[in-house]
Amino acid sequence: MRALVTGGAGFVGSNLCWELAARGWEVVALDDFSTGTFKNLQGFRGDFVAADVCDTDYWAPRVGKIDAVFHQAAITDTTVADQKLMMRVNVEAFRDLLAWAAKAKVKKVVYASSAATYGDLPVPHREDAEPKPLNVYGFSKSVMETVAAEAKGVKAVGLRYFNVFGPREAHKTKYASMIWQLSLQMRDGRRPRVFEFGEQYRDHIYVKDVVDANLKAFEKGAPGVYNCCTGRKTDFNAIIAALNQALGTNLSPEYFKNPYSFYQNETLGDPAKARKAFGFEARWTAERGIQDYIGGRKIAVGV
Repeated sequence: MRALVTGGAGFVGSNLCWELAARGWEVVALDDFSTGTFKNLQGFRGDFVAADVCDTDYWAPRVGKIDAVFHQAAITDTTVADQKLMMRVNVEAFRDLLAWAAKAKVKKVVYASSAATYGDLPVPHREDAEPKPLNVYGFSKSVMETVAAEAKGVKAVGLRYFNVFGPREAHKTKYASMIWQLSLQMRDGRRPRVFEFGEQYRDHIYVKDVVDANLKAFEKGAPGVYNCCTGRKTDFNAIIAALNQALGTNLSPEYFKNPYSFYQNETLGDPAKARKAFGFEARWTAERGIQDYIGGRKIAVGV
């Protein structure tokens, strides 16, 4: 089997490249290094095409025959104010990719959508809810889902990623997960800073589970959109406790007032649809993922 991973030098994309290769796939990574880094693929033996995902005419002849596409390339910075740029990279490039995939007879395209499509809808978030994105990033992902549903001649499965954390995210700097940001503060001996009073919660999902969801979606997922989540609430106080355990520290949170009126105090996905459709169920709790990731302890997966 041969796979194209767009955004292959990025966070989720590079983790996919490594796991696919470990399973015996032939992998072609595509990235223009606008946000990804070669360091995520050091030692990787697959092919690499350096190209802008928007430039289909350039990269398509170079990737050759492909069985599966795992589309991770996107602008993920929610602070980007250039709405046309966001839509061109996230939507129009995806539209062109799907058209190419149909002509190339790709078996299936699995693409990254986002829980940002839900906005501040009440939890738990379910796929049948009407999208209510709060920014152009969430809007772009919602439009991607519409484009995929209307595409002809290709099967496309979208995964709405919740709060992903794990190895190979450090290059994202201030846009990396809160788990990574807090761990940096604590490694420096500083008290971790969170909004009052650390009770806001997220559906934190370990990147190893996200990779597993992508592979299961390719193998068994019918076209459509599915949450890629754990279905578990983990507040920031619990995250800090897990980080203290992983790092061997004993740092108490430093609480400060939240200055943002639009801040989401809670995110939580319903995993039932993905579990039923292609057997995906997150195996890593946030706490165990932190031990594996931040603590560097290779542990057995579990719940």
